[in-house]
Amino acid sequence: MKIGFIGLGIMGKPMVRNLLKAGHEVVAYDIVKENIDAVVKDGAIAASSSKEVAEQCRIIITMLPNGPHVLEAVTGKNGVLEGAKEGSILIDMSSIAPHISQQIAKACEAKGVKMLDAPVSGGEPKAIDGTLSIMVGGKKEVFDEVYDILMAMGSSAVLCGDVGAGNTTKLANQIIVALNIAAVSEAFMLSTRAGVDPQKVFEAIRGGLAGSTVMNAKVPMILDGNFKPGFKIDLHIKDLNNAIETGHDVGAPLPLTALVMEILQNLRMDGCGQDDHSAIVKYYEKLTGTQIRK
Repeated sequence: MKIGFIGLGIMGKPMVRNLLKAGHEVVAYDIVKENIDAVVKDGAIAASSSKEVAEQCRIIITMLPNGPHVLEAVTGKNGVLEGAKEGSILIDMSSIAPHISQQIAKACEAKGVKMLDAPVSGGEPKAIDGTLSIMVGGKKEVFDEVYDILMAMGSSAVLCGDVGAGNTTKLANQIIVALNIAAVSEAFMLSTRAGVDPQKVFEAIRGGLAGSTVMNAKVPMILDGNFKPGFKIDLHIKDLNNAIETGHDVGAPLPLTALVMEILQNLRMDGCGQDDHSAIVKYYEKLTGTQIRK
């Protein structure tokens, strides 16, 4: 199948490669030419605009940093809706505020274009492996039609409700991940300051109730001092901003989310915005003057 893909960053490039591996033809566009060149080397076809992608493909995927970028790519000049034909399907896999997803869906509906919001969890490692968890909002018949395409990039794809439900689920995911990394950082600082080997603590608790996918993924990075981004602090700040805004809109209290947001903002001011979000541990290391390492 011929699939359009807009947004070829840290997540988009490996997702395109997995679509190519699954036998799909991919027409790709990004505002950064080097990103297009990278996937063309893997077999993708270059496009010069989002409009051109939509003109060539009935199914178009967007994977962009935030809501304004998706709005511009879809509804702006030379955007998807200028090139899309009636009956096309837009799958927005970006992590954005749910109300922006709903706004884009209305614009699509006016042009006869169907839309799903389908953000992902797993970061770059799972994007590379093709094992992303995909949270989807939209109509069931549209979800069913593109399910196999989603599964070329992920290990699971769950329809959570109408458009916006995918990104609401992603916000819940991002709250849990951020709080989990902060809890792990706090707990491992306690054990390190008390003189207990953090590697032994990890081995002892990872199989118990405190164990988690987040712990298994992030503690080895912390112990190695490896903060190469699989998911950047700057992007997690964006997601928690969207979560807090949505919480205010629907009347959901998010006090712990707000606390971790302050930790992330502090790290950004320290120049760590491009680090992996496991660098939350650096906040505790700065306060104590103690590093958590093997």
